[in-house]
Amino acid sequence: MVKIALDPAMYHARMTVADELRKAADLGYEYVELSPRADWFFWHRYPKADDAMVAEVNQVVKETGVRIASLVPVFGWSAPDEQERQAQVRPVIMTELSGDPNQPLKSEHAFYHSMEELIPVFERYDLRLNIEAHPYDFSERNDDAVQIVRGLNRPWINYCFCIPHAFHLSDGAGDMRRMIEYAGAKLTHVHVADCYNHRANVGNRYIVNPPGVAARVHQHNEIGNGDINWDETFTALREAGFDGIAAVCVFGWEEDADAIHRRMLDRVTAELAGPAGEPR
Repeated sequence: MVKIALDPAMYHARMTVADELRKAADLGYEYVELSPRADWFFWHRYPKADDAMVAEVNQVVKETGVRIASLVPVFGWSAPDEQERQAQVRPVIMTELSGDPNQPLKSEHAFYHSMEELIPVFERYDLRLNIEAHPYDFSERNDDAVQIVRGLNRPWINYCFCIPHAFHLSDGAGDMRRMIEYAGAKLTHVHVADCYNHRANVGNRYIVNPPGVAARVHQHNEIGNGDINWDETFTALREAGFDGIAAVCVFGWEEDADAIHRRMLDRVTAELAGPAGEPR
């Protein structure tokens, strides 16, 4: 059954995690995907939440029925610097490849070294791991990232297809069906948001100065506010039998966050789940 989760990033600045769970319940969500925030876990930093904070959230889970479907801390498991890599090895649920795109082979070697250390920990605690390729990771293309995940050869390590990264994952091609089909059975997680194609209009969809700068500009917009072919995307997910986590992750539109999240929930439910939450 598809789990439609809310990434509450647009509420991080003004709500606790407990309040974000209450907000998710108010918006109609049954699940939350908890993304990086400084008081719990933040990019490349040691987790900060103590037992009291975790207990408060567990109590709100009982009160609201909203559950945390996944955690998204991001650690530098692929750091080419060995001292940094050692400091970053922690057990998590959902992460990015990270590393350095200017040192892809060294980063890939560091990644597999980290996984050799982490796999026994994940297996001891029966954790599952979903990995995404993020713009400016050491691997930025869908097929290569899927191959890296497959190379780990563990049924509990799978791939997250981040739809708002689709044009970076395909160097502007945006061939949603092909990328989804290539991921195949390893696709257990998707991030749902729209984006513009940075390669469109001879590269002038964005104007970045100075020309040639290594920035990876992308957005996480509401469906319809971008260049993603959503009919193709949702059809391909249904035909692939996708039944994992679909996390709504729109960022940067805090002034309309509640309405956006309600509309996104309605659309994703209509496309990927039936009226009772069962797969279509």
